[in-house]
Amino acid sequence: MIEKAFLKAGHTPTLLAAFFYFDTAFMVWVMLGPLGVQIAGDLHLDAGQKGLMVAVPVLGGALLRVVNGVLVDHLKPKLAGLFGQVVVLAGLLITWLHGVHSFGGILLVGAVLGVAGASFAVALPLASRWYPPEYQGIALGIAGAGNSGTVLAALFAPGLAAAFGWINVFGLALIPLAVAFVVYVVFAKDSPTAPPPKGLLEYLKVLRIGDAWWFMFFYSVTFGGFVGLASSLTIYFNAEYGLSAIVAGYFTAACVFAGSLVRPIGGALADRVGGIRALSAMYVVAAVALAIASFHLPQAWMALSSFVVGMLALGMGNGSVFQLVPQRFRSEIGVMTGLVGMTGGLGGFYLASSLGYSKQFTGSYQAGLLVFAALAAVALVGLTSIKTRWRTTWGAAGLSAARI
Repeated sequence: MIEKAFLKAGHTPTLLAAFFYFDTAFMVWVMLGPLGVQIAGDLHLDAGQKGLMVAVPVLGGALLRVVNGVLVDHLKPKLAGLFGQVVVLAGLLITWLHGVHSFGGILLVGAVLGVAGASFAVALPLASRWYPPEYQGIALGIAGAGNSGTVLAALFAPGLAAAFGWINVFGLALIPLAVAFVVYVVFAKDSPTAPPPKGLLEYLKVLRIGDAWWFMFFYSVTFGGFVGLASSLTIYFNAEYGLSAIVAGYFTAACVFAGSLVRPIGGALADRVGGIRALSAMYVVAAVALAIASFHLPQAWMALSSFVVGMLALGMGNGSVFQLVPQRFRSEIGVMTGLVGMTGGLGGFYLASSLGYSKQFTGSYQAGLLVFAALAAVALVGLTSIKTRWRTTWGAAGLSAARI
């Protein structure tokens, strides 16, 4: 699906450096989820505390994405990314050397990991600014596929924790982060066509535009569902089906791999059939899959199958949303990436924390999953209500080279 014209249209080294930075950042961003079973055992956490533990990095990443969106436009993406990487490297080093001995301490670690989650608001504008409108879907799909780092966390973190202790996993994570930092320094370049920076009040003007709020809501469901499940499923499979931390991590990795792999496909599909049509289909599939999973299926593999389908839909939906955003807000892509990314993270924080409290207060994860499935249905209704206006205004033929 990648054409030769695409390879000539932008700057491939920057695109790949953005992907690698995003990938390693996301790996550590959700790391508390795959490590959650071991951490909770050592710190004696209840279900609600476990949910909050994995949700705090998601919340931190969400809020800091707005900050990064502003930094991207004022400092340019490359410098903003360098600053964020240094903070995460330093935070993980201190954590590894000093250890974590309390619930408050692990929440503080989660706040540091939130800085890694804010990489979204740097990596996507870094790549996006190099590519014309007709290739935004595939370019941002490739850069955004860095959320596959969540697969690495789920796949390797529980096993490494069993072999070396969970605190040492933070030290081991410094190795790929350091490599990504060097690659980023050497190969990433800022686009010469970046728009001039704007004042803070000009950023706030974006919030007066109704379409901005629609994009924020749509992404809070697609990305929120993806990262919320990525952070929670290891604990879910351990609690619901009695799987060991390592096997539960493998199950989570399968789900996350599905959602990460198809993000570029979702962007490319949106380029071909239109972002609205692609996103609508994804909401239907995600809502049905999450609703089915909520009924505590008899076997773990059945739940795995349902979550894989849901993650496929959510991952493709992520790519579809960011095929549309640059068409509507090209000159404000930095701040819009921050705002939309923030609400995506807030959706993930809500899902991860609500699953924990649902389990603690009702004895089941069903309520948390059903509410999120309902949100996907609401998003579909909202998208259906505005699609005609979008297609006849900023998406009208002649105004955009991309399909809306």
